Amino acid sequence: MTKAKRLLIVYHSASGSTAKMAEAVVRGANDPVIDGVEVVVRDALAATAEDVLSADAYILGTPENFGYMSGALKYFLDRVYYACLDKVAGRSYALFVRAGNDGSGAISSVSKIITGLALKQVQEPLLLAGEFDESRLEECRELGLTMAAGLEAGIY
Repeated sequence: MTKAKRLLIVYHSASGSTAKMAEAVVRGANDPVIDGVEVVVRDALAATAEDVLSADAYILGTPENFGYMSGALKYFLDRVYYACLDKVAGRSYALFVRAGNDGSGAISSVSKIITGLALKQVQEPLLLAGEFDESRLEECRELGLTMAAGLEAGIY
């Protein structure tokens, strides 16, 4: 029997809307059609370098705070960066962002750090900007499902 692939979902939410997005991502990743993928969910303040090193792919989530990623996600990336440098290159990742403005600063700030880790972005960041629209949570579910299905199929 082959070892299950591990998908790590790390996010931060202060107001709750990013948490709703994360819950939808997790629902998609845990869809019953997926077999052989272990989904690990961590708050950005609790996630560790070991979580990152033991995962095969990642989904990161953040609100836009003052035109940047959340401080908690930045703190996570700062804590794990050097322990993971040159050890996770080529692994796949995706990003979801909840933004009150255009989200470009949050996306750019995450992308700069991820570039240093040499992770492979497998789709454009999922951005929910402006007034929160619950109907768009389906896109979050699809993000989780797509990442898990890609891991299961050996694409990522």
